[in-house]
Amino acid sequence: MEGSLLPKKPVFTALPPSSNSKPPPLKNFSSTTLPLLPPSSSPPSPSFPFESLLEQLLHLSSSSPRVSNFPSLTISSTAQPQIKPIIKAPQFDYSGVAFGDGESLEFLSAKGKSLLNLIINNPISELKSFFDSVESELCEVDVVSLLKGLEISGNWSKAVLLFQWVHSNSNSENTRRLNDQVIEVMIRILGRESQHSIACKLFDAVPVEDYSLDVRSFTSVLHAYARTGKYERAISLFEAIKAKGLKPTLVTYNVMLDVYGKMGRSWNKILELLDEIRNNGLEFDEFTCSTVISACGREGMLEEALKFFDEMKSQGYVPGTVTYNALLHVYGKAGIYTEALHILDEMERNKCPPDAVTFNELVSAYVKAGFIEEGAAVIDTMTSKGITPNAITYTTVIDAYGKAGKEDKALSLFGQMKELGCVPNVCTYNAILGMLGKKSRSEEMMSILCNMKSNGCVPNRITWNTMLAMCGNKGAQKYVNRVFREMKNCGFEPDRDTFNTLISAYGRCGSGIDALKMYDEMIRVGFSPSVTTYNSLLNALARRGDWKAAEAVILDMKSKGFKPNETSLSLMLHCYAKGGNIRGIEVIEEEIYSGEIFPSWMLLRTLVLANSKCRALRGMERAFKELGKKGYRPDLVLCNSMLSIFAKNRMPCIFTYNTVVAGYACKGMFVDVHDVISYMMQQKCRPNELTYKIVVDSYCKEQKYKEAMDYVSKIRETDPSFDDQSVRRLAAGVRENMES
Repeated sequence: MEGSLLPKKPVFTALPPSSNSKPPPLKNFSSTTLPLLPPSSSPPSPSFPFESLLEQLLHLSSSSPRVSNFPSLTISSTAQPQIKPIIKAPQFDYSGVAFGDGESLEFLSAKGKSLLNLIINNPISELKSFFDSVESELCEVDVVSLLKGLEISGNWSKAVLLFQWVHSNSNSENTRRLNDQVIEVMIRILGRESQHSIACKLFDAVPVEDYSLDVRSFTSVLHAYARTGKYERAISLFEAIKAKGLKPTLVTYNVMLDVYGKMGRSWNKILELLDEIRNNGLEFDEFTCSTVISACGREGMLEEALKFFDEMKSQGYVPGTVTYNALLHVYGKAGIYTEALHILDEMERNKCPPDAVTFNELVSAYVKAGFIEEGAAVIDTMTSKGITPNAITYTTVIDAYGKAGKEDKALSLFGQMKELGCVPNVCTYNAILGMLGKKSRSEEMMSILCNMKSNGCVPNRITWNTMLAMCGNKGAQKYVNRVFREMKNCGFEPDRDTFNTLISAYGRCGSGIDALKMYDEMIRVGFSPSVTTYNSLLNALARRGDWKAAEAVILDMKSKGFKPNETSLSLMLHCYAKGGNIRGIEVIEEEIYSGEIFPSWMLLRTLVLANSKCRALRGMERAFKELGKKGYRPDLVLCNSMLSIFAKNRMPCIFTYNTVVAGYACKGMFVDVHDVISYMMQQKCRPNELTYKIVVDSYCKEQKYKEAMDYVSKIRETDPSFDDQSVRRLAAGVRENMES
């Protein structure tokens, strides 16, 4: 269990006093209550019809039955005898009972089949009373067979309630206690249904360590803990398994590698597990290798990932598509598309077939480096190679368009996706809802929610987290609280991502102290913080420019073994800029240019903007040039920032101008390109051949060859100093593009 965030909490800069700014003391957490801050007396109304959107989301969520709406999934380990309602027990006819269309239920006795049918035909809300009324009959049948029958019939949720009832009545003289077989069957049922959250609840209440289960069953429980972020619980159970003398399988080890990888700050533990696997005579498989590489990616450990990959190959390991995809993900996350292309070349040389995931990672690498159109073009490449783009492919590009402020392009691609028969998933809808929410495009949000309903796509926890994130406006704590309350009422339990979203939302509401309170509650209820958690705190501080408190968060982060990622450092730069701390920006700047920190597109972009805010022209221009040297593409925000700052201060060099021209040209904004070139000549900075080539190439890329030739033919009209030989070279380039 983690301790509090900081032994000495950072002191936030003074806020205007408020009579209701102090939150109530934190209370014990439960699945239905969490300390919510009192709403401000008169928060501003959101700029979009919040109530209508929330009502539509509530309707969508409530239309799909959820396990959390069952009478109870909190199993008491010390259940007391209860006063049972007087219910007339049904009379059983055990002869000739059949079930389903050809389903084999031969393992059930006649009485068991009859009970099974009665359970299936009883509504969930009445099952507890029904079980109480037939307690003696339940004692006479095999509970394991009954659970299997419920699984076969597709009633896993009723199997959960039967399991719960058996456990809660295990002290009764007339009812069988839980045994190893019952627990193993329940684990298998929940595993097949991917009900990891329910499994965690059940087996937190039922101490599985006390039972003699097989390794496979224990591994399934470990997997459930891994999927729900209960990493400390998984580690504890893993140690208990080994203490029992059971020998973990490779699958068990792979699950634990995943646990440590997702937990973060665990590279040494991962190396220990790898040694343990070798010492036990087990050989790594694709999941082992891909999990280790993915763990490196989460921590930004590019060198370690490549070193591990090369070591495995040197030992004779032949990487498959899954392992290559994991390495692509590492580079994709960092936006290093050039390395991603090298990996694709290696796959081709080794005759390792790429799949949809491979190309999805390439799309991710492109968009992370600012090359959204190149990422979108991969969709056509996939189709030409016979690989069908999936929802993840489209969602990655849609999300990138949204973040770049190109909502209409995102919506156009969304329409194209559906026309081509690719069914949007809940992640696609979440990306679009988040994008539209930022722009307060409420009518389109309502349309998207209706589209979700017509496609049978049910909102998930991330959908609700997206709605929470949309409430993060100044003074809007009331709406954060309201959405969170309705989210829980719909049966969506808060997970670590929910807490991270709440921390971020409160921070954007201007309530940094409330963000820290939510962090403390997150730790108290058993969720380990992640890099994302710390970044949510940094985001709250960056909005205030409270760089001293932010530095304290970074120190605490490092002391707990977390490595700040590009988002963490980007937020620190914004924090320094907001607080006017030039020296703080320079420290991070030096670490980036010295190679200590990888110069990603995000960090260099943030350096430009942070220096711009502080009017630090030298730092701004250096970062902008570095973007070009690394092959990254500046977005319009950067281009506008550069032009604005130089227009007010001094003339940039030709390299800077060419980078700005490239930024506009790649977006097809040729009118702006013309304005930039005119401004260059006014400032006595003559465009060179590269300047014009950038424009011509952009026309050709959009297959506007006529426009390209027209542009070349008119260069001398506006720039008489441009020589004929250069004009001929540009024209020849256009013709080559037309012929290729």
